[in-house]
Amino acid sequence: MRDMLRYAVSRFRQAELVHAHGATTALDEAAYLILETLHLPVDQLEPFVDARLTRAEREALIGLIEARVTTRKPAAYLTGRTYIQGVPFRVDERVIVPRSYLGEMLFSNLFGGEGFTLIEDVHGVGRVLDLCTGSGCLAILAAHVFPNAEIDAVELSADALEVAKLNVAESGFEDRIELFKGDLFAPLKGRRYDLIITNPPYVDAETMAQLPPEFLAEPAMALAGGEDGLDIVRRILKGARQHLTPTGGMICEIGTDREILDAEYPEVNFLWLDSAESSGEVFWVTAEQLLRL
Repeated sequence: MRDMLRYAVSRFRQAELVHAHGATTALDEAAYLILETLHLPVDQLEPFVDARLTRAEREALIGLIEARVTTRKPAAYLTGRTYIQGVPFRVDERVIVPRSYLGEMLFSNLFGGEGFTLIEDVHGVGRVLDLCTGSGCLAILAAHVFPNAEIDAVELSADALEVAKLNVAESGFEDRIELFKGDLFAPLKGRRYDLIITNPPYVDAETMAQLPPEFLAEPAMALAGGEDGLDIVRRILKGARQHLTPTGGMICEIGTDREILDAEYPEVNFLWLDSAESSGEVFWVTAEQLLRL
């Protein structure tokens, strides 16, 4: 396996692949591709790195390594699976590869972290909304973290909803997660929530025109956010106040354009949050603050 890992890293670096779908380096992506293909824990390379591979395993891995180089598809599309905070999710070209900072920020308490400190009593959260749910990953993680909550998840893409249905069915939370097809708040008929979670499309037009092949493999509608990237974010801000309880709040990922929102909505005073790999790309806002809009 050590030789296969070295070979994969060499091929990935030689091909100048972009690593931005759950891995940030050629080594990390090579390790994931090998471990997932061999049905091994994706976070435990060392116990297995000196294992000898069967001929069938070598052939399968070489085929996937070459497919990663020649198609430039993210590794998760080739394996059909990705992980957020250790939880596995099905993925294919019908959805973007989940990589939201919200998984780390909100749900680290699943595995002994400090947890979601913006809401002190996770047991008191009764209803959560996941807008632009895609594969359904954040809705499923929310079901883990807020054990008494009913979760609604909305997605405009019918194809993405099919993937979300598969993930919800495998999650064990079918009785608590309801999927809706529609445009943002449109299918919710006045429902109100203690918490809204959203990772909407937020890539601006200039960046969309320059995306590398790895991103072009993903559905464009899940990425494109208009000229400055914030068209959908603005619509969410406008509609959220009608769908939050008086003491509720919303957490939203928007990328690196916080200065645009700060200038456009000075009365809101967004709380900008950091993660291990991001700074100020996610904001928290309360229902009370949104009443100022």
